[in-house]
Amino acid sequence: MATESTLKRTRRKTAAKTEAAKPSRSYNSYKEYNGKAYTGMAIGRAHKWNYDKGVWRETKVTPERWELSYNVIKRRAGHAPEGSGAPVGTAYHWFILAHQYVEKLNADDYRTAMTGLKFKLAHKRATKNTWSVSDEKQRKELIKILKGFIQELEDEPEKAIPVPLHFSYKGKKYEGVGIPMMSGCHDGICDRLDVTLNKKHLGTIRCTKNGWRLTDAPQGLANAIGEQVFEWYQ
Repeated sequence: MATESTLKRTRRKTAAKTEAAKPSRSYNSYKEYNGKAYTGMAIGRAHKWNYDKGVWRETKVTPERWELSYNVIKRRAGHAPEGSGAPVGTAYHWFILAHQYVEKLNADDYRTAMTGLKFKLAHKRATKNTWSVSDEKQRKELIKILKGFIQELEDEPEKAIPVPLHFSYKGKKYEGVGIPMMSGCHDGICDRLDVTLNKKHLGTIRCTKNGWRLTDAPQGLANAIGEQVFEWYQ
């Protein structure tokens, strides 16, 4: 028979687990990655956002270089769990490295798709008016990121090479491209790619322990794309 002290310890442990399971606690709790502590969203989790009609401005400054600005409100697809995430008023400074693929459809319209990486340089808490690190430290961190990224591409060139897709499925011919998601590349192979087929963007295909998966696509089509990907890397 359990003693009173045992029951109290059990209740305390249960209460602690319940508290830790709350979204706000989970978000703010300390986690570890490569020996370093961090807070916020856990590695491996994902967000999906819908962007409002935004304004993208760009100016050509050299034959190959453009300057751009983009301003828009993004909205969560679905709703955040109550109490989760950063408090209202929190701000972030990100630096983005991305592929942008565009295709002209008519005189005024282009289809565009982007895939890439973003790096946090600094954040500003809702209760403060200053950024987490100084402008100078942000500049040094950006230089470090770019140097590391260059080294990464030199060591692992497959991360920057699109995978051509040419195959038939159920009597229909498909042509397109798979753009490697850089964090999904290892040992010379990329197992997560952003896929466009027959001029239609399909989303990200990923290799799981249960096989290839591509949201909202027939499993047979996902398998056909996956076979093309592995043939490319062989």
